[in-house]
Amino acid sequence: MTMLIFRKKLHHFSSAILTLLPMFCLAAEAPPNTPLPWAYALNTPGVEDPFEYNVPHTVPGSDVEITFTLPRDLYAPPDWHPEDHPAMPAIVSGGRNPGVFACGYCHLPNGQGRPENASLAGLPREYIIQQMTDWRAGLRNTSEPLHGPATNMRAIGANATPAEVEMAADYFSSLQPKKWITVIETEIVPETVVAGWMYVDAGTGRNEAIGNRIFEMPVDLELTELRDDRSGFIAYVPPGSVATGERLVAAANCRTCHGEELRGLGPVPGLAGRSPSYIARQLYDLQVGNRRGLWSPLMQDAVSDLDLEDIVALSAYLSSLDP
Repeated sequence: MTMLIFRKKLHHFSSAILTLLPMFCLAAEAPPNTPLPWAYALNTPGVEDPFEYNVPHTVPGSDVEITFTLPRDLYAPPDWHPEDHPAMPAIVSGGRNPGVFACGYCHLPNGQGRPENASLAGLPREYIIQQMTDWRAGLRNTSEPLHGPATNMRAIGANATPAEVEMAADYFSSLQPKKWITVIETEIVPETVVAGWMYVDAGTGRNEAIGNRIFEMPVDLELTELRDDRSGFIAYVPPGSVATGERLVAAANCRTCHGEELRGLGPVPGLAGRSPSYIARQLYDLQVGNRRGLWSPLMQDAVSDLDLEDIVALSAYLSSLDP
């Protein structure tokens, strides 16, 4: 019954967005600061939150029932499927108030993440620790200052202790990544708006040309907004972009560092199956010097000559692979 009520509410808000994040995720009024606004998706302003609080919610395949009493409590991530992952350390399951949000809220208990952040499942422990070190040192920045998730990561990087970082790195590096994103080549996509820093169907029934963009959207918006970590995403990409990306990967010798199957090599992260929105943001941030961490110089030659079509194609191809 709860699910049916939710679907009806979504229908009634078909011409509007779902503003479903807490106070730090205020909708952005200013124009985008990058030539890839689709990758740094900024919330469309001005719509109510139809989410039902103070009523029990469930998701398929789970015996857990959760009643949400606060607007998106970042210190209490829902754990619908505790059998799917090891016991979470406190920093992942609850964070530390103030300022160090629970890692499992944004990145999900299974580490698969969402378009607005990063998938951490199976990343090398050394890599995760180094990235947190870079955030703390101000060496990782976003090319879109209005993109809330990156702003939060800067704050968490500044406040998390080395011990907390190590506990989170131990946990996420122990997880097995899974196929999370279905890549579909298409010329036409549904008319969209941005809510929760990701694209959602505006519900208008109208379509638009995809152009040189990627639209990464939930398979099931209802389950995604309940933060069900068994419900993944669809990435709509331009026709021919996957094959073009494959050729670019071969030409750039990406496999030398990232492994023959692009699933990582030693402390170097895997790229296969990761969010195309995330990949595009990192390629652009590296290209313009907003990502300057310890290992970033290794990427400078690889990204220096990429144009926007290259970034779209690389992101589409890498996301299409099995992690």
